[in-house]
Amino acid sequence: MEKPTVALVYQAVQALYHDPDPAGKERASMWLGELQRSMYAWEMADQLLQLKQDVESCYFAAQTMKMKIQTSFYELPPETHIALRDSLLSHIQSLKDLSPIIVTQLALAIADLALQMASWKGCVHTLIEKYSNDVSSMMFLIEILTVLPEEVHSRSLRIGANRRTEIIEDLAYYSSTVVTLLVSCVEKSGSDEKMLIKVFRCLGSWFNLGVLDSNFMANNQLLMVLFQVLQRDETSTNLHEAASDCVCSALYAIENVDAHMPLALQLFQGVLTLETAYHMAVAREDLDKVLNYCRIFTELCETFLETTVRSPGQGMGDLRTLELLLICAGHPQYEVVEISFNFWYRLGEHLYKTNDPALHGIFRPYIQRLLHGLARHCQLDPDHEGIPEDTDDFGEFRMRVSDLVKDVIFLVGSMECFSQLYSTLKEGNPPWEVTEAVLFIMAAIAKSVDPENNPTLTEVLEQVVMLPETVHIAVRYTSIQLVGEMSEVVDRNPRFLDPVLNYLMKGLREKPLASVAAKAIHNICSVCRDHMAQHFQGLLDIARALDSFALSTEAAVGLLKGTALVLARLPLDKIAECLSDLCAVQVMALKKLLAQNPGNGKAADPTVWLDRLAVIFRHTNPIVENGQTHPCQKVIQEIWPVLSETLNTHQGDNRIVERCCRCLRFAVRCVGKGSASLLQPLVTQMVSVYQVYPHSCFLYLGSILVDEYGMEEGCRQGLLDMLQALCMPTFQLLEQPNGLRNHPDTVDDLFRLATRFVQRSPVTLLSSGIIVHIIQCAIAATTLDHRDANCSVMKFVRDLIHTGISNDHEDDFEVRKQLIGQAMEQHGQQLVTQLMHTCCFCLPPYTLPDVAEVLWEIMVFNRPTFCRWLENALKGLPKETSGGAVTVTHKQLTDFHKQVTSAEESLPEHQVKSFVGEHSEVTTKRLKTAADEI
Repeated sequence: MEKPTVALVYQAVQALYHDPDPAGKERASMWLGELQRSMYAWEMADQLLQLKQDVESCYFAAQTMKMKIQTSFYELPPETHIALRDSLLSHIQSLKDLSPIIVTQLALAIADLALQMASWKGCVHTLIEKYSNDVSSMMFLIEILTVLPEEVHSRSLRIGANRRTEIIEDLAYYSSTVVTLLVSCVEKSGSDEKMLIKVFRCLGSWFNLGVLDSNFMANNQLLMVLFQVLQRDETSTNLHEAASDCVCSALYAIENVDAHMPLALQLFQGVLTLETAYHMAVAREDLDKVLNYCRIFTELCETFLETTVRSPGQGMGDLRTLELLLICAGHPQYEVVEISFNFWYRLGEHLYKTNDPALHGIFRPYIQRLLHGLARHCQLDPDHEGIPEDTDDFGEFRMRVSDLVKDVIFLVGSMECFSQLYSTLKEGNPPWEVTEAVLFIMAAIAKSVDPENNPTLTEVLEQVVMLPETVHIAVRYTSIQLVGEMSEVVDRNPRFLDPVLNYLMKGLREKPLASVAAKAIHNICSVCRDHMAQHFQGLLDIARALDSFALSTEAAVGLLKGTALVLARLPLDKIAECLSDLCAVQVMALKKLLAQNPGNGKAADPTVWLDRLAVIFRHTNPIVENGQTHPCQKVIQEIWPVLSETLNTHQGDNRIVERCCRCLRFAVRCVGKGSASLLQPLVTQMVSVYQVYPHSCFLYLGSILVDEYGMEEGCRQGLLDMLQALCMPTFQLLEQPNGLRNHPDTVDDLFRLATRFVQRSPVTLLSSGIIVHIIQCAIAATTLDHRDANCSVMKFVRDLIHTGISNDHEDDFEVRKQLIGQAMEQHGQQLVTQLMHTCCFCLPPYTLPDVAEVLWEIMVFNRPTFCRWLENALKGLPKETSGGAVTVTHKQLTDFHKQVTSAEESLPEHQVKSFVGEHSEVTTKRLKTAADEI
């Protein structure tokens, strides 16, 4: 890009916002994006901010400044940092009245600069000293002081633990100065709502960082102002929300209650005073305020959870906190009680772990009241028509209720609760919506009730299957769900099987109930497989007529799964014929699609039939003794030509090819080595199509074939040829610019395939010429920030090296050890250097355990050489950021080296995490794209 004029940039911004032609907007957007990535962006943004022509151009310029400081700060030489700081402060002062969003962007830019610019010492003190006496500057000063603590842990900066620690210590030192400034703002502005909102947001930000002194804050006037605002009935919605957010941040900050006792006590007592205000908000039907109060009450309970469990009813374990949440549970809007769900989960988890009957007894009444409230909230409207909706907000709420009930039911007792719920139906005559809600809760806990010799369960089952068809359809829907959840009871009491199946078949024939009935039949088949064998013909009839029922795709597949599970329990001599019958409908449908000659050149979509075949193959797992021919082998051989032709017809469509490969994967898994006759034609077709259409699912299917046949001497060379043929187009794809980043599925599946080879036939792979290229690709792919792909790469490298360590009494151990030694001699230093680099600059923390395992394997293989490699890798890391901050000291490097290399059992993952934290700063200049390194 050539250096543009500021007029041209302004013109592009105008086009971005005002060009009526979408194509013109898109062109402007792409050009401005390119400008932002270039060195000219600094100067252009600065000039646009000086010109101050309109909101759009100033917003673009402010956003560009923020982005450049976040991602490209290294582009500026250190001697320009002070000038940049002064320029930004000048811009924010001159633009403070133009638009709040511009002020926020500039405040973020200043904060990000302060965090990276090590030479700017005591930035908080500098800013307060410069602007605190100017009333007109107060708003932007507070905005900077709000975003500064928020940016400390920003992932986009990755400033490193050393610098972060230095900043946090600096902010903690000046925190009381900031609070004093905020108190002064409140005193001067009186009841100015905008200023109060700003103050509360700022205070919340400092609470979130965890640097405010508890003793100082406990007696601070701001705390009193917060609760006064929350107690006042006339407080506006926006101010109420800001105050609520601030109190929640304060409660979160003191989660370690014992370390913050004075502040904890003030907050505890302050929140308890809000009950009256909550009732007033309910009376005024002000849902926003009600939700805010419930958030505060929930955060209070979360913060004092351990205290409450440790000393219930005493001091800050006062059970009035739970009363507050149960009051909220009584609110007619379900959104209110939903806020508290996470607390009830955590309370249940704590009490389950303590396993103290006396303690459980204290909390049982609260859980009983909660369950009663939840059952009421689950009621549909009396004028509701049709079945309950699963996918709307209320349906999702009911699912969350179901999950919560399952987690806390142990405190009340599943059987006791189930019986009480049933008695409300049995003894009263409740409206249909109450009946449905009670059945819904019963369905949630049915599986946790012991089905052995339980007369209540059998009575419930008996009564449910006798429900007349005249009851509300929602009641029938939920009763079918309940029957599906009671499949264990049916298994223990097979006399109920016929009436249950008859009941479910009635539902299956009615459009609104078909899918839920199919799911219940699936559950019965899964649990009562042996009893269901006698009903296989009936299941087969259903499967043949599947599309005559109004089933969702998921329900239809579930029915076939249940049928396949029962099929696997039939006598071996019956399985082949029955499997053939079960597959026939799907195979005929595929043949019909293939026979069609579409006029538009597009063949009809076969995925429905492929998915159905896949589920049949996946779950038909009969027990076959050694030496016996697998009963499914013949059927799969007969179906192969249809699958092969379907694959050829749709070879350019990734979605359909994926479904074909999935179907073939389960077919191969179903019969294991019985699929040997398919191996050659399948591999030939895979390789042929992959040359033209490199769908990653072929690599995955290849890994299944290696897993099944890799230990067969006669198959190894053929499988290696397959690997080599698949690798060539794969490497071409990944060597493109950003190839690794753009094709993470290919990376994932390639290294699954390579790992299977390492596990099944390591010498075959290590002796081949392709291994060098695979290792080089793996080293480059360690930088890829994609969970599955990175995990596959690390597992490949770990397992590869481990084959040279694990003496599993195989004859080829010495050969393996020698081959791994040669590979490590060639690639070891590069691998260790890349792993350290990638930990510090590319990968998120959750990947570090995998890296630690790889480093451990390298060290176990050859400790002295690894020590040298690690030392060289650490020496090559940059010791300072572009802002002048020390990322890692010499002592930290030597300590890390010593701790890693002296490990005896397993590599201390926490040391890797700690070191990476110290050093992690993303510097795009130093990072080549991973594709370039293949």
